[in-house]
Parts: sequence; C-alpha cells; structure tokens
Amino acid sequence: MLQYALLFLIIAIVAGILGFGGIAGAASGIAQVLFFIVLAFLIISVVIGLFRRAS
Repeated sequence: MLQYALLFLIIAIVAGILGFGGIAGAASGIAQVLFFIVLAFLIISVVIGLFRRAS
C-alpha cells in the first residue's frame, strides 16, 4: 500500500510540473490518504506486537 502512495505522489509531481492541476491535486489527495492508512496500520501492528511480548 505504501508503494501505491509513492506512485500517486510521483504522478502528482509529474502532473503538477506539466500543468495538470486537477489531476495533481487528486493524486496528491489519494497519496495522502494512503500514507495515513499505512501509518495507522504501522502503529496498530507495533502496539499489538508490544502487547504480545508483554504477555
């Protein structure tokens, strides 16, 4: 999923350079949402891992 976030970030940068503002905005929004989903999954897995070690 992080790969898709990076892909949409690259698409947004290229589209922004080429002047496609709408596409760049949409792609950066998708990349941002995917990044925060990955971040949430990372935090959840770290917390679960800490609880498993403590038990």
